[in-house]
Amino acid sequence: MKKITLLTPFLMLLFLSLTLPAQIPEQEIQELKKNVDGNFEHLRHRLDELEKSIDDILWYNKVGDVAFIDKVYIYGPPLAHEKNPTAQGAGNPVKFRAYIFIPKNIDPNKKYPLLVFPHGGVHSNFTTYYAHIIRELMYQQYIVVAAEYRGSTGYGESFYRKIDYGGREVEDVDNSRQYMIDNYEIVDPKKVGILGWSHGGLITLMNLFDHPDHYKVGYAGVPVSDLVARMGYKTQSYRDLYSADYHIGKTAYEDVNEYRRRSPAWNADKLKTPLLIHTNTNDADVNVLEVEHLIQALKAANKKFEYKIYQDVPGGHSFNRMDTKIAKESRVEVYKFLAQYLHPPRPIKSVKELQKAAYVYQ
Repeated sequence: MKKITLLTPFLMLLFLSLTLPAQIPEQEIQELKKNVDGNFEHLRHRLDELEKSIDDILWYNKVGDVAFIDKVYIYGPPLAHEKNPTAQGAGNPVKFRAYIFIPKNIDPNKKYPLLVFPHGGVHSNFTTYYAHIIRELMYQQYIVVAAEYRGSTGYGESFYRKIDYGGREVEDVDNSRQYMIDNYEIVDPKKVGILGWSHGGLITLMNLFDHPDHYKVGYAGVPVSDLVARMGYKTQSYRDLYSADYHIGKTAYEDVNEYRRRSPAWNADKLKTPLLIHTNTNDADVNVLEVEHLIQALKAANKKFEYKIYQDVPGGHSFNRMDTKIAKESRVEVYKFLAQYLHPPRPIKSVKELQKAAYVYQ
C-alpha cells in the first residue's frame, strides 16, 4: 500500500496531463509536481537509510576479523543558523554517529595512535568503499574514528538538511577526536593524526588550520580546496546544493567571502602542522587547479609541507584509493609520512607489507 501511496501523485499527474491538458489549471499542475517531488525526496532518504543499514552489516563482514567495530552516538556544536531560535530545543548540540575501529591484536594496557578519518562527499557517508584502507590501518595498529558528521546521508531528511559544508561539520569531526581521548584509555592523546580524501580532505585541512594543537600530522588526498573556483566550473545542480535555503543560502556571487571562509586555499596562512597533499591532473571531480591554488597559497605563506601532483594516473579522483599498483605505492607514501609523527607499532613501509594487510593478521 505504501508504494501505491508514493506513486499516486505521479500517476494522477500523468493521467491528467494525457487526458485533459487544456482543462487543468496551471496552479493545480504545479501543486501536483510539488507533491511528486516531495514524495520521491522522502523515498530517496528512506532508501539511503536502508543502504546505510546494509553497509553497517558489511563492515563486520569486511573488517570484523581484524577490528573491534562500534558505532557511537555523540554530538557537535548547535546549528549555525536556527530557523526559530526561541523554539523548544533550539540551540541544542547536533547529534551524530561515528564509527570506531580498534585493532583486535592490541595490548589493552598500552596506548596507540589515533587517526581521525572524515568521509568525502557533499552529502555522503563513511562506507565500505574504505574497507581495504581500514584493514591497512588496523594492520599498523592505528585506532580509527570516522564521524558521520551533519549532512551525512543514511540518517533521514532532517539530518541531511543540517549540512554545513566547511563549517560546523569540521567541529563535529574534531569532537569525534575528543570523544576518543575522553573515553578510550588505549588512545595516546599525544599521537593523533587526521586524513581524508576529497571533501574529507577539505575537512582534514580545516581541522589542521582551526585546531593546530589537536593534531600531530595530516594527509589530504585530492582535497576540495577552493569553493569559489569550484562554483565556477561545476554544474548548476551542484551549486544548488550550497545555495539551498537550509545550507549557505546564497550563491558565491552573492557572498563570495562566505565561500572563501569555507575554503582551505583561502586559509592557508593558518597551517602549523606537518601536512602531505596528493592530487592528480586528470581528476574529473576536484579539478587540479583547486589544489594548485592551495599549494601556491601555502608556499606564499612560507609554510612547510609536502605535496605530489600525479600526472594523469588512471582512476582520476579515486586514483590512490584503488587496488592498482600505483595506488598502493601512493598509499605507502601516505603511511610512511604519517608514521614519522605517529609511530604506529607496525608501520607499513612497502607495497609488499601493504598487500599482507589485506589477508594476514597476527
